[in-house]
Amino acid sequence: MSWFVLVLSGVLETVWAAALGASKGFSRPIPIVTFVVALVLSMSGLAYALRSIPLGTGYAVWVGIGTLGTAAYGIFALGDAVTATRITCLALIAAGVIGLKLLP
Repeated sequence: MSWFVLVLSGVLETVWAAALGASKGFSRPIPIVTFVVALVLSMSGLAYALRSIPLGTGYAVWVGIGTLGTAAYGIFALGDAVTATRITCLALIAAGVIGLKLLP
């Protein structure tokens, strides 16, 4: 259950990061509310997951999921550049997150 909550919290990190960008410097109310709700839920889920997942592993996985999700959002929704270097770096982040989960 902790791993499921951690993954969901990482996805919510993507939501709050996207909402933060969409808030245009905290000047748009709906993205601000989305940001706050997603942030609170994401942090609460992380705190719950860290009850049974080691801090370093849990935090790294949470940040990795948020990083990958935010980068994917930028690429697919905002038209961020897609380069071989960028994809390679994102793949390395994914490999690290997967490694932290699967390897002792």
